[in-house]
Amino acid sequence: MVVTTEGLPGFEITAVLGEVLGVVASSRNPFAVGIRSTEGGPGQDMSQFLVQTRSRAVGQMVQAAEHRGATAIVGMRFDHRDVTNTWVELCAYGTAVVAVPIHARTGAHAAA
Repeated sequence: MVVTTEGLPGFEITAVLGEVLGVVASSRNPFAVGIRSTEGGPGQDMSQFLVQTRSRAVGQMVQAAEHRGATAIVGMRFDHRDVTNTWVELCAYGTAVVAVPIHARTGAHAAA
């Protein structure tokens, strides 16, 4: 589970495992990555490419979190920076946590 919030309603965060990130480099030239038109049309359009690029960055971040034993990522954000005049870095980052569901208390358990 990946959320942009700092907490998870209905879950208790039992461990904070630290920052995780996913990084994707992309050309500033949309035609170099196979986009035929920034307006849409035949082939892949710009918005579809951007969604796929973000998804790849989030996927890498999730893999890093799972590798550390996380069950969720909180505080997820995106950032980007110019690497060179022709390349841009897109970074998805957040905090890997172990989150467990909080079970609803029944009347019998709440009274005990």
